[in-house]
Amino acid sequence: MAASTLVKPGNETTTRSVPTWDMPNTPRNPLAGTVYTETLRGVRCVRLSVLTDETTSPERQREADDQAAAAHNISFGEGDQLREAVDLDVSASKISPFDRPALGAWLARPDDFDALVWWRFDRAIRSMADMHELAKWAREHRKVLVFAEGIGGGKLVFDFRNPMDPMAELQMTMFAFAAQVEAQSISDRVTGAMAAIRNMALRWRGGGRPPYGYMPAPMPAEFGGIGWTLVPDPDAVKVIERIVRELLEGATVSAIAVGLNADSIPSPRDHWAVKKGRKTGGKTGGVKGLVKDAFLWNPAVITRMLRNETLLGWKMHKGKPVRDSEGNPIMATTQPIMTREEFDRIGAVLDERSIDNGDRKDTDALLLRVIHCDSCGGRMYLNKQDSKKNQHPTYKCNPYSRGFKCERSANIRGDWADEYVTAEFLRLMGSVQTTHVVTVPGYDPGPELRATIAEFAEHQEQKGRQKSKHAAAEWQRRADALDNRIAELESREKTEPQRIVTNTGRTFADEWAEKDTAGRRALLVEAGVKLNVRRGTRGGWRTLDTRRVTFTMSGELDPAAEALDGVATALDSETRGDEPTPGASVRLVEPVTVAEPVRQLVAA
Repeated sequence: MAASTLVKPGNETTTRSVPTWDMPNTPRNPLAGTVYTETLRGVRCVRLSVLTDETTSPERQREADDQAAAAHNISFGEGDQLREAVDLDVSASKISPFDRPALGAWLARPDDFDALVWWRFDRAIRSMADMHELAKWAREHRKVLVFAEGIGGGKLVFDFRNPMDPMAELQMTMFAFAAQVEAQSISDRVTGAMAAIRNMALRWRGGGRPPYGYMPAPMPAEFGGIGWTLVPDPDAVKVIERIVRELLEGATVSAIAVGLNADSIPSPRDHWAVKKGRKTGGKTGGVKGLVKDAFLWNPAVITRMLRNETLLGWKMHKGKPVRDSEGNPIMATTQPIMTREEFDRIGAVLDERSIDNGDRKDTDALLLRVIHCDSCGGRMYLNKQDSKKNQHPTYKCNPYSRGFKCERSANIRGDWADEYVTAEFLRLMGSVQTTHVVTVPGYDPGPELRATIAEFAEHQEQKGRQKSKHAAAEWQRRADALDNRIAELESREKTEPQRIVTNTGRTFADEWAEKDTAGRRALLVEAGVKLNVRRGTRGGWRTLDTRRVTFTMSGELDPAAEALDGVATALDSETRGDEPTPGASVRLVEPVTVAEPVRQLVAA
């Protein structure tokens, strides 16, 4: 046996006894033991699954690691040379040691240390697979793994520096199996506890991200004072109010998403991370390995959020309401963000808009959704031409994009069609005052009734599949609860909404003059304006041949404009001062309204 002195980084001098079979020109004895007496360079490892867990706080783990290191002659360094791997809010069951931010970085640099020290086994690994990879890595790089408190209470030291000694890996395998069993037991207990809490009115499980719009708060004393409940999150509620206000004012979901992103408002996925001071973004769940710095708002996120019954204060599990024995939804809060009437009103608006989700968003086309081909009835779209070739934009029928053939496909110069519709619309409606309409929502049990019936029908498909009496009894209990809820909803009466109409003191001509192309298009669409275009004839290329077009307007006229139905001809002569355009067809099918009901959502 020979002694050697090594100088390692950080001015740490280490002395160890080297077995003679490791020295040159010495007969090799593979069974010879190894005795180490040097101070080892250690890395202090700290991990937390939940940041609020005080029983396994970083300070407690550091203290235990320091005691174990002192007992085994291990140094963590000091100051800038401190060797420490701290991973907070990281699950050992889901993330292997090599994928953790801090520990993974140290494992990638094995030459910088000799030992890893943890407080307990479950701070390092919770699965046999991770144990195998860590033991394989330690054996390959000849490292020491130390646990201040092993399973059973005593310290555990796994020394992989002697590659001929298999005991360390064998022992680690046994303890890893015990850790995995313990992790599964903990998982089962947590799952059972969460299931019990789900059925408790107003009780929130505590850890984890709450539904968007809410945040955890201590349970009030009048409701028992035990555990946590949910209350409205003021920051998120302001965002929801903004979304609803813009939606009811006529903005598209896409436009709302663009505005939220432009104002750097965190999306629901990032909102809780910002509240907790954590890093935003993460894995997308789509493209493998793709990680984003932040998640943005998009139409799907907004629609999914507005259709989620958590806004009603309901507890949800796997996309379905959690119900009590009577079939009633169990509440997660005493302060729901929305009433049933508000929730249904917003859902109706989304249903109305969903028809047009697949349309092109031609912001330059005044007549998008207004101009149609008279032959096939399909929409016509603006085809931009080359201005250098003196070509004008043209509205064209494009039936092939819709998968069918049009017998007499039409097209028309864009500026002609725009000018004609503008003149006809202002001739009829320019002098009429606009109104502001506020709808006071009623109550319709229909949407919830239909959803509950669908849930009941799905539940009925499982009838008779239960093998045990307990399972059959549980199935029957839920069937009875859903049946009770359906009966209660059927007994409720529908109340109609009320409309409050006030004059704005402005005319449609005033609104038209101030709005951009998108705003004017919205006026035409809301008024039910439609322009049908027929195929042109020879010689009709210098000016608009009005025999080719039919202008109609349908919809619900506000009381202030109802008189138009009887005096359309008089308005024509008064506003234009000449005879009607020859061949033009103007038909007022039904009264028209322009103002979309707008209601300010007030947080509970």
